[in-house]
Amino acid sequence: MKTDKQLIGDLGEEYALAYLQREGYQFLEKNWRYKKAELDIIVISPEGLLVFVEVKTRSTSSGPTPAEKVNRKKEKMIIKGALAYIDAYNYESEIRFDIIAIQLKTADSYSIEHFEDAFWPGQW
Repeated sequence: MKTDKQLIGDLGEEYALAYLQREGYQFLEKNWRYKKAELDIIVISPEGLLVFVEVKTRSTSSGPTPAEKVNRKKEKMIIKGALAYIDAYNYESEIRFDIIAIQLKTADSYSIEHFEDAFWPGQW
């Protein structure tokens, strides 16, 4: 049985994927795993970039924003997973790392922020 936190995360991923598809992104994978790394959503952008999207969802307005919860440790884990994905599929073109932040207001109401190029390997 899933926890409330997991159910909120699943809902946020559904909203994020619907948003990306409305924006012209082509869906490839959801919750792709490599060891301890999980890539929430993998898409191809309208410009043809392979995009790894980290989705952060919250249901309260207190504390850090969803995007602020993606720290360096989380970034490194996402990059590790992305490199494994690239290797597994012999991908040889441009990539990007995005964050989508979802703020739930009610069961049917939410706001969404899309941070393109949110981080990059080696930027630290």
